[in-house]
Amino acid sequence: MKLLCIVLFAALAIGMAGCSGPDTSGEQGKEKEVVSKISLQEAAEKADAIMLNTMTSVLPTLNWVHDASTASGCGDYTIDGKQTGAVTRRAAVMTIVSETRRGSLLGVVERYWKEQGYTITSVDSDKKFPAIDARTAENFQVSVAVGDKGQFFFDVVTPCFVESEVSRPKTKANGTPFEGPKVPDPSVHSDFWSASTPIPSPSP
Repeated sequence: MKLLCIVLFAALAIGMAGCSGPDTSGEQGKEKEVVSKISLQEAAEKADAIMLNTMTSVLPTLNWVHDASTASGCGDYTIDGKQTGAVTRRAAVMTIVSETRRGSLLGVVERYWKEQGYTITSVDSDKKFPAIDARTAENFQVSVAVGDKGQFFFDVVTPCFVESEVSRPKTKANGTPFEGPKVPDPSVHSDFWSASTPIPSPSP
């Protein structure tokens, strides 16, 4: 129950961050001047690309699946008088990542995000449930968090754009799609990520 509360609180905080427009100057409820007026579907596709590039940047390769994709309204924020919304794309890692190698995987993700020019906005160094949050130059919010049984979860939240129909991610995950609302526990063994020994330091 404690973990569920933590996850729900984090999701709420991320969702609220995602509902800021590309330019959030001005008073709440008034239309803002924005740089981009792409549709929410186009924003979701950008989020899918960010997610795919993040997942494929990790070597050895992780086994992962798409998790629930959700959309939310942005209240009184409008673009050209049109209602706006934000989309959250999620992924779950099915690879078993041992306790001794979770920090290394977080480090790989953080370094990749920094190389892409993302701003690291917070780092939670909790021993059991660590997490990293970042922001892209276009104000997409990205996060990675370790959940129960050491499972890694990734989120990408779009800024607010004009509402439109949003399709499921078309990017291809390499894990087996799951049935039901709950993501299964990680079950895929990796000779590298599942190993119980620390990653050897590179030779001088």
